[in-house]
Amino acid sequence: MPKNRNSLSSLALRRRGLASRAVHRVWAWVQETGAVTAQHPGRLRFGRIGTGTRLAFPQGTVFGEPWIELGDHCIIGEQVTLSAGLMPGLDLGAETVLTLGNGVVLGRGSHVIADTRVSIGSDTYCGPYVYITSTNHSYDDPHEPVGKQWPRMEPVEIGPGCWIGTGAVILPGARLGRNVVVAAGAVVRGEVPDHAVVAGAPARVVRSWDPEKGWQPPLRTPAPVPIPDGVTPEQLAAVALLLEDAAEGA
Repeated sequence: MPKNRNSLSSLALRRRGLASRAVHRVWAWVQETGAVTAQHPGRLRFGRIGTGTRLAFPQGTVFGEPWIELGDHCIIGEQVTLSAGLMPGLDLGAETVLTLGNGVVLGRGSHVIADTRVSIGSDTYCGPYVYITSTNHSYDDPHEPVGKQWPRMEPVEIGPGCWIGTGAVILPGARLGRNVVVAAGAVVRGEVPDHAVVAGAPARVVRSWDPEKGWQPPLRTPAPVPIPDGVTPEQLAAVALLLEDAAEGA
């Protein structure tokens, strides 16, 4: 290949690299500026948005926000839908419809649809594309399209400390206790006791905690080793760097 053609090719690659970095810098600025916080709520007027809570940009569909209360230090991922009521512009009365406790995490693309009361307890973590709804279409009339039949609504309550896996669906009337684990893709309805693991569609309890016997059936993985007393975050970060260096040199 002629020398001048090589030079043109190198110049084009450099220009493309510069353009790529510029696009990423602009997008990072847009994401930071478009995020919703208590200090910078944008057009959204939530009933409450707690200290340290952040809705990533771009947001999904959000309406009925006067009837939505978000606790402190919540993380709402990109494209998350939060809705109170069947449609925008409704007067839902004096009571809060959708409540997130402190430290709730909603993964990217999740939906929380609250046509009647939905509460998610503190420190509950949801993976991406979780669907939580208080409403389901009825299909009583076999001659009428299902989508045109009046929906049924039942409150949903998710206790504190739960872990809800990617793609899980929480149906109307579900009541999850404390520290419940919902497997990825599970479809949950009804009541789930504290300290249970549920999986499947419909979900069923596959593991539970017994105060005397521990987890039943027993866990297949070893218990985590606790961090020794006195270890600082800086020391943990240094260990992590050592492990990364060792992995790169392997």
